[in-house]
Amino acid sequence: MSDANAANDPMMPYQLPFPKEALDEIVVPKAVPEDERIWVPQTQSVSFRPLCLNRSQGYWMNLLRVRKAGVLSRHRHPQGVHGFVLKGRWRYLEHDWTAEEGSYVYEPPGETHTLVVPDDVEEMITMFQVNGVMSYVDPWGKPVGYEDVFTKIDLCRAHYEAVGLGADYVDQFIR
Repeated sequence: MSDANAANDPMMPYQLPFPKEALDEIVVPKAVPEDERIWVPQTQSVSFRPLCLNRSQGYWMNLLRVRKAGVLSRHRHPQGVHGFVLKGRWRYLEHDWTAEEGSYVYEPPGETHTLVVPDDVEEMITMFQVNGVMSYVDPWGKPVGYEDVFTKIDLCRAHYEAVGLGADYVDQFIR
């Protein structure tokens, strides 16, 4: 095939090398894992499954799973957050909407809210992209704790070591 014909062939893959500094892509074939050990517990009923832990840009993407109704946390975001509900539903005490299966939620910077899973929901799974810090606060905004990509990585390393996957299991999600 001539170069001219190849250039017009939509099935011709890109022919040049990627930049040598480019990082490898992340492909997670079973984002909702069958192996329970992949879920990293945060409390008895709350766990997360890392998808991308981007240390250079300070964000993380994960599946958040809640297996008990009730208040999850009150927190503030200094940067935007994106969420997509895969299973169940949840709401914020501060708003009059409910995020249900198939819902997309954008949380703007400066938003402070209290996540609640309703009594009739046995399991909620939402994919979140959290940019920057998630600051846990009391009802008047006083900080009481935080999470960032580095605390998430530390939680993963400790958990994966404890369940026999090895502390380096998390490395596949770090960029």
